[in-house]
Parts: sequence; structure tokens; C-alpha cells
Amino acid sequence: MSAARAVMVRQAYRFALDPSPAQERALRSHAGAARFAWNWGLARCRERYEADGKWYSAIDLHKLWNAEKKANPDLAWWGENSKCAYQEAFRNLDRALADFVKSKKGARKGRRLGFPRFKKRGKCRDSFRFGGGVMRCSGSTVTLPRLGTLKTHETTVKLARKIEDGSARILSATVSRTAQRWFASFTVEVERDAPGPHAQPGSAVGIDLGVKTLLTGADNLGRVIEVAGPKPLRASLRKLRRASREHSRKIRGSANRRKSAAELARIHARVANVRADSLHKATTDLASRYETVVAEDLNVAGMAKNRKLARAIADQGFGEARRMLGYKTGWNGGQVILADRWFPSSKKCSSCGAVKAKLTLKERVYSCEHCGYTEDRDVNAARNLLSLAASGAERLNACGGTVRPGLAGRVPWQQEPGTPHGDETGTAIPQGTAAA
Repeated sequence: MSAARAVMVRQAYRFALDPSPAQERALRSHAGAARFAWNWGLARCRERYEADGKWYSAIDLHKLWNAEKKANPDLAWWGENSKCAYQEAFRNLDRALADFVKSKKGARKGRRLGFPRFKKRGKCRDSFRFGGGVMRCSGSTVTLPRLGTLKTHETTVKLARKIEDGSARILSATVSRTAQRWFASFTVEVERDAPGPHAQPGSAVGIDLGVKTLLTGADNLGRVIEVAGPKPLRASLRKLRRASREHSRKIRGSANRRKSAAELARIHARVANVRADSLHKATTDLASRYETVVAEDLNVAGMAKNRKLARAIADQGFGEARRMLGYKTGWNGGQVILADRWFPSSKKCSSCGAVKAKLTLKERVYSCEHCGYTEDRDVNAARNLLSLAASGAERLNACGGTVRPGLAGRVPWQQEPGTPHGDETGTAIPQGTAAA
């Protein structure tokens, strides 16, 4: 791999673990240690804030913990787990407090964050992180500090080969549990080819995300693309309702209630997996076939407030589709263009340009009163979005301006997570990583 044609990016590799009973007990012990460290640190920070008006940093908490664990005999169990479980919990708490301050000042993108809360067993996600130590993978196994070698359900050869030839380096590992299954996610600094020209230069497509179909597209050759989407939540709703009723009838604290909770979690996990699989397939296909993809800058959080459409909107995964397109087009040498949030893609006639004053959701066919043009409303919207491909609209792969005037001192950040920065590409972002 040529150094001139490669860049170093951060990328996540996630593997499903297959631990033995003893290893699963160790995993749960580490997750409990991380939860205890978070709660212990949060209590210390609250005490200091009430007294001095400020809280401890992660380094301060680590020093206090080292002194406390040696002096307090009730904490003699701390040595059963890796020291990273405690250290990383303090760092997570420090990051949560910093994000709370940024959100309160309006300097953080997204919804407003509240002050960090205590974590309760069974009410929070079991997870912990290793920031150092022996972390490697080989065949169908991964090796983690204190936990040793754990089997995985899939092969890890792809990452192992990159580590062996020096093109990748593991930075950290996060272990988490979802629906009774444990996962190990490695944050890896990997050498990746810089994106060259797209395989289909000049190709463009406008896509309209909807609740009837996952996406409807119209490309520069006049072809119409429709991806129905599996609607996994809708398909599993009857099973979910039945499992929820059975769970509510179990006695609290009983073994049967734990079993029913596990069954309910497995159904929800399958819904999420089916949705992610369909989104990955659809976005990968679009990013590889078209150099320019034009999409709407949808206010998904605002749309979800409509109680009649919230379930259908959440079932399609609009925000995740746009996030995936952001980094996958960059990998393939393409770009994503975001239409202005107030661009009337559905109300505008793609033939003459006339804009309707009102268009209800029940009207599935667009009929223009000026030129008589008739077309499916989603196809008409996709054609209008396609017309923005050469108009210089805001690009998702670069920082853009504001959509409309906002609050004083609060300027929307148009850079999407997982998109290239400058002349780089990939998923190197501070607050998270995109899965491989």
C-alpha cells in the first residue's frame, strides 16, 4: 500500500463473543465494576459541587479511588477486575460532565443533555472498556486483558491480517451486552486507501425517504429506484405485544420475569438487526453506483413527535440511513448533497417548477394544476432532489452554512459524523466510530 495513496483513519470492528460460563461471569463482574466506579465517581463529584461549585476531573477521581480502595476494606474485591474498567468509567463520567456543560451553553449538537445520573443494575446497559493492555485477535478468537482468550461467533481474520502486516493498530476495546449476547468492539487505527475517482463519474441520484417505502430514487438516466424496506418493527409488533403482556404478568424479582425480559430483549434486538441489515445493503448499493447522492435534511426528531407517524418513522431509520450514506460515499470517492430543510421537494412540480400551497399525506399521486403533470409523489420528490445535484447545495461531506437564522450564538454544525475531514476519508471522529 503506497503511503502517498493512503490515510490513517479510526474504524470499529465488532465481534459477537461466545464466552464460557466462567468467562461470562467475569464479563458481568467487569460490567458491574464499571457501573460501581461510575456511581462512586458521580457521588464524589456531587459532593464537591455542592461544597465548591465544581467537580472532579477523571484524573482526580482516579487518585481518590486509588486511596479509597486501599483504605476501605469493603472495596477489597476491586482486584478481581481489570483496572481499566474503573479508569475508563471515570473518563466516561468526565466526558459526560463536559458534554452536559457544552449542551447547556448551546455549543453541542443534538438534543439538550441533562446532568449525569446514577446507573442501576438491570436498568442500564452492561458495558466496559479497555484502554490498554494485551488486545489482539486470531482466527475465531479475541484476547482481552484479564479476560484472556474468548471465542467469537465469526472470524476475525480480516482484522488480524491488517494488524500482522502493520496497516492497523488496536487503540481500545469496548465490551457490551445486548439481549444476553456479548460483543467486543475494537477501535482501530487503520491504513485506508485515499478515495480516487468514483467508478461511475458523473452519475447522480436523488432519494426521497418515506414511510411507505424506505427510499425512492430517481437517477440521471431517468431510472426510478424503489427500496421497500422490511419494516421489522411492524412485522414483529404482534410478537412484541404478546411478549410484553407475558412479561408484565410475571412476579417482580422472579426467575420467570428474568426469562421473559430476556425474550423481550431478543425480539427487540432482532428488529434492530434486520433494520440495520437493510439500511447497510441499500446505502452500500447507492454509494457504489452513484457519485453524487442528493437527500433531504430531515428533522427526524421533530417528525417523530407526530404520534400517528412516530412508529413508522422510527421503523425506517431515516437518521441512520443518512449517516451511512455520509461515510460510504466518501469511501467510494463520491459525495452526499443535502437539500435545504425547507426545500419543497414534495410540493414542487418536477416538470414545470410550480409549487403547491398544500399537499396532504393522503395524496399519494402528485398532480400539477399548471402543466397537468402527474406522477407518484415520492418519485416527483426524488426528481426534484436530483435537480439539486448541480446547483451547489450544501454537501454532507463538507461543513456548510446555516439552514435558517437560529438562536443567538448557536450556529448549526453541518459536518456529519463519519464523513471525511479535509483530504481524509473514513470514520475518524472524536465521539464515535462507524462500524465496519
